[in-house]
Amino acid sequence: FSGPFTDVVTTNLKLRNPSDRKVCFKVKTTAPRRYCVRPNSGVIDPGSSVIVSVMLQPFDYDPNEKSKHKFMVQTTYAPPNISDMEAVWKEAKPDELMDSKLRCVFEMPNENDKL
Repeated sequence: FSGPFTDVVTTNLKLRNPSDRKVCFKVKTTAPRRYCVRPNSGVIDPGSSVIVSVMLQPFDYDPNEKSKHKFMVQTTYAPPNISDMEAVWKEAKPDELMDSKLRCVFEMPNENDKL
C-alpha cells in the first residue's frame, strides 16, 4: 500500500485459476476492521482470473510501527453443485485446501517523488 494514508488506499490482487476445474476462493485478514475486501470470496472458472480489491481504511501512519497485517487467500476445488458457499468451506477437508499468505507493506512516497 502506498501512502499517504489519509484516504482509502486500494490495492488489487489478481487471482488466477490455472486448473481445468472451478475453484472457490476466500480472502481472510488479521485486521478485518482496517480493510474492505471486494469480492472477499467467490468462484473462478477454469483458466480465468478475478481481480480482488483490497481497500485500506484511512489511519495515522507511523513509519516506525512495523505492520503485522497479513492476508490469506484460501482456495479449494469447487464441488459440482455450488449453492451454499459457507457449506463449501465448512465441509472442506484440510488436505483439500490451498492457501497463500501475504504480508502488508506500507510505503510513504518520498518528498522528492511528489515534484
